[in-house]
Amino acid sequence: MPKYRDALPQLSTNRTNPFITDGGMGTTFIYRLGLSLPHFAAFTLLETAEGEGVLWDFFASYAQLARDRGIGILLDTPTWRASADWGEKLGYDAPALERANLRAVDQLLRLRAEYETAEAPLVISGCIGPRGDGYNPERPVGTAEARAYHAAQIETFARSETDMISAMTLTHGAEALGMVQAAVAVGIPIVPSFTLETNGHLPSGETLGDAIALVDDATGGAPPYYQINCAHPVHFRAVLETGGPRIARVRAVRVNASDKSHAELDNAITLDEGDPEDLGRQVGALSVLVPNLVVAGGCCGTDHRHIVAIHGASIGRG
Repeated sequence: MPKYRDALPQLSTNRTNPFITDGGMGTTFIYRLGLSLPHFAAFTLLETAEGEGVLWDFFASYAQLARDRGIGILLDTPTWRASADWGEKLGYDAPALERANLRAVDQLLRLRAEYETAEAPLVISGCIGPRGDGYNPERPVGTAEARAYHAAQIETFARSETDMISAMTLTHGAEALGMVQAAVAVGIPIVPSFTLETNGHLPSGETLGDAIALVDDATGGAPPYYQINCAHPVHFRAVLETGGPRIARVRAVRVNASDKSHAELDNAITLDEGDPEDLGRQVGALSVLVPNLVVAGGCCGTDHRHIVAIHGASIGRG
């Protein structure tokens, strides 16, 4: 299988229906399975056979769903927190983090060997997250700092059989640019994924178009596409409606089940699952605004019900 799978989206221009993803990993483990994830770090589960089994069962259930329906699926490694600052909080030094990132890729490679079919290709994405809080950028990370900080994790994925990198829940454009520069330096495709507040802006206050412009203008449009994640469609539909060449670079969405703000979700003690069917309809409406949508999946609070509804509403657009 060619490394980086020939620059994606998503594997073939002849495919008209978007890939699905898994649902909300962290919220599933914490709220539905009652697991403890220090600092929301799911990669720590790989340290035990029991934890590895939990991850396998989670991913396999979605891979089976994709295979049964004959649709492509993108699965991210559980490594959103597997970088230096978060690793230090969790007791991981640099070699331990490298092992954890590679172990996460290896698990998905084994899962792909078992579940992938020609009708249901499985893309493996190495997941990285922001240096700071994924929702509240108390200290914005500059471009040079971001490139230096994220280089180790990005280089680890580039040496593996990962197909691409997803940089999730990004809060400002400068950090996204540093991540993309680090990925370009080692030749691996990277998809920056911005989280948006209820007003449709990044937590930094930037518009989505401005953040995309910052990255694209400095890198010659290096990312194959951009993504929005960890937001509800009601928060960003108006942004997509504005259109334009910058917004047209958004070709993937991973939506929250709840339409609550990040602040409300951070303070919630129970899981807001929203309405799966309504969420599916809203993503279906988004797919009309994004005719080249390549990924439509779930983020916080979503599970198989939401993913089935999202897929059902977004297929057959070609």
